[in-house]
Amino acid sequence: MNTYPPIDEHGIVGDLQTAALVSAAGTIDWWCAPRFDSPSVFASLLDSEKGGHCSLAVEPTSAVTVRQLYLPDTAILLTRFSGPDGVGEVADFMEPIRGTEPAARHRLVRVVRVVRGSLTFTLACRPRFDYARATHTLDLVDERTAVFRSATADLHLQSTDPITLHADGADITARFTLSAGERAAVVLTTSSAGAGVSSAPAWTSIAHEFDQCRLFWQTWLRSSTYRGRWRDMVNRSAITLKLLTYAPTGAPIAAATMGLPEQIGGERNWDYRYTWIRDASLSVRALVDLGFTEEAYAFRRWLRERAEAGGTASGEPLQIMYRVDGDPHLDEVALTHLEGYQRSAPVRVGNGAADQIQLDIYGEAADALAQASDMAAIAGWRTFTGLIDWLADNWDRPDEGIWETRGGRQEFTYSRLMTWVAFDRSIRMATEHARPADVTRWTAERDAVFRQIVERGWSDKRQAFVQHYATDVLDASLLLMPRMGFLSPTDPMWLSTLDAMDKELVSDSLVYRYDPAASPDGLRGAEGTFNLCSFLYVEALARTGRLQQARYAFDKMLTYANHVGLFAEEIGPSGEQLGNFPQAFTHLALITAAIALDEELDRVEDEPPSTTH
Repeated sequence: MNTYPPIDEHGIVGDLQTAALVSAAGTIDWWCAPRFDSPSVFASLLDSEKGGHCSLAVEPTSAVTVRQLYLPDTAILLTRFSGPDGVGEVADFMEPIRGTEPAARHRLVRVVRVVRGSLTFTLACRPRFDYARATHTLDLVDERTAVFRSATADLHLQSTDPITLHADGADITARFTLSAGERAAVVLTTSSAGAGVSSAPAWTSIAHEFDQCRLFWQTWLRSSTYRGRWRDMVNRSAITLKLLTYAPTGAPIAAATMGLPEQIGGERNWDYRYTWIRDASLSVRALVDLGFTEEAYAFRRWLRERAEAGGTASGEPLQIMYRVDGDPHLDEVALTHLEGYQRSAPVRVGNGAADQIQLDIYGEAADALAQASDMAAIAGWRTFTGLIDWLADNWDRPDEGIWETRGGRQEFTYSRLMTWVAFDRSIRMATEHARPADVTRWTAERDAVFRQIVERGWSDKRQAFVQHYATDVLDASLLLMPRMGFLSPTDPMWLSTLDAMDKELVSDSLVYRYDPAASPDGLRGAEGTFNLCSFLYVEALARTGRLQQARYAFDKMLTYANHVGLFAEEIGPSGEQLGNFPQAFTHLALITAAIALDEELDRVEDEPPSTTH
């Protein structure tokens, strides 16, 4: 049986247009280029035999200990090998690509050095292009340069002394020894098919790339306004959100991977390398809350362009997700030749949920636009008002809901909540910036949505707001009710809802989205607790004033982060991470939870002590 590393035993490196996962053993087992959503070059994470990989590690012995960490406040990943013969490390990095032009070449650098003793390393580079559907040939140019050629893309492999490359069929292997103070490098460059080979890597250029990469990330982080109690985790989450944002368009993707299962052996395996209006809007708001405004402006421009372009697969003014360049077509195909992570099939590329109707996206979009400090950031006001006027005619209908269930449309309470947000933020923008709009109608629709949620979304039986109007099932997405301003965090109806969630959806501070058994979603199998919801729960507790419970839940959630501070989508029954990795939703929610908890703890600590007479 094929073997796979745990999902959480990975770090991520990227250049703001693509990203690669590096396992804790030093293997690149996921890399797509030239974009996040391009076909793979390495994909052994989805089929350890067929998918392709690039391993670079100390020659295996039972006595070698491996540790992985990031260079502080950067996306430079260090994999350290320690044993009786010596200590060495591999530094993986991709220098961020400046500007907004899509790059044809993407360069991943692997620097090897030994700091004590002497260590022998092995290299194996076995690309499998186009999700292992395309064959390739090998051109071993010389002992330091090899080119893997396929019909649609090439991979150039270059090394420095003393690494001598050897052909292994159409792949490359090498074995070399370094002593204390010595170093070597392997440079991987993706390009279009038939592109010329880059010049041989020189140590001066490699050192310059390393310094530029380090300087970029440390300079970018200095813009953060966060000075709270969890700076390391918040910084790592911010870097992760930035790594998952496609710089040429400003579009954040949901995760770097596709096909990683929500249940081992199950069918809940989706392609997350696209831009969801919802996830992206909330990601950008999290970055804005940290003081990063450039990303917000870029995303708002991308969002305006989508609204102006039309032509959606769903026929609605906006669709729930797009490719990073704004293409609305995401045809879903099963890659049946891949066995899937730990035999979790099918492996899907594309996403069939793209044509679903999810009315909540208009609320997230409006909330993102409402964060603009001036009207220059929402120059497409006419287009925006057209969206809201359309919503005024179309909000009161069933949809598939935030969780993209494939079990039929319902009148989801969360969708209604976010249509209320869409009207509320639009009214606010029109009023504050004196822009022309049918504010009277928007106000009437906002109030109608509010009344409907209170009357039909509330269950007297459960004494809580519920998932949709035809059920008594609870739904953790409603943890956003107070943050969105629909209810005060101390409103009795909200406190009762939170208590009901505590009893049904919370397990040792970890939160399930909903109960699929009680509310069938059209898919087989179960899933783990949802990290987004666990952090939303922390934020809700903090705003409600349950600070000790909130802090305890937050600190427990942080123990589920992997060794370099990253989270997947879910936590499984044994504490393992499940789903695509790393996941933007989780990291944005960590940021907002930390900010909320800091603010509430500071408020309590700043209150004067009570006196007794």
